Amino acid sequence: MPGHFEPIPGGGAAVALDEVEISIIRSLAVQLLELIGPGPGGEASDDPLAELFAEGPSEPPSDPVLQRLFPDAYGGPVDEDAPVDQVDEQRAHSAEFRRFTENDLRAGKREDALAVIRSLDALAAAGEGGAVLKLTPEESVRWMRALNDLRLAIGTRLDITDEEDTDVLYRLPDEDPRKPMVMAYLWLGGLQETLVETLMP
Repeated sequence: MPGHFEPIPGGGAAVALDEVEISIIRSLAVQLLELIGPGPGGEASDDPLAELFAEGPSEPPSDPVLQRLFPDAYGGPVDEDAPVDQVDEQRAHSAEFRRFTENDLRAGKREDALAVIRSLDALAAAGEGGAVLKLTPEESVRWMRALNDLRLAIGTRLDITDEEDTDVLYRLPDEDPRKPMVMAYLWLGGLQETLVETLMP
């Protein structure tokens, strides 16, 4: 169990984590939460009806990590050589889709990151040192999504676009300042992979 998730009765998953691992995952989840933020609209409204009809931004975020977490829904980068009306139409569709979906996407990613933080805090409060983290099926799904978001964020900061980039970064010398981030990226990938395996029927 150390270093990877295993299925447990009832459909959940468990993994043994030491203090350092708990601290690293929690710190990354907090940073992700801060990056996602409450969204362009500010703090969540106390009025659920107003929240339901609140519109999000129509422009993509400027931060590359947020662009990766909240990509345009229609196609990749706009082809500037395409006819102007086609480019305008693609941009309009993307803006409209983003306006009505990004707030919900942000809220979901915040909840996933918070689920990770809460479960790690509960684990730390239950005893000293490392411990076995046990997740319900619902918590496992939240963890899986949060681990994916963390890897996307780290991968974007490292300019990882394909497997070849990962191989190059893996061979970095220990003194390279990117090395700890690369190791975290690879470690989280292993956790995510074993967690996905526990959720497969």
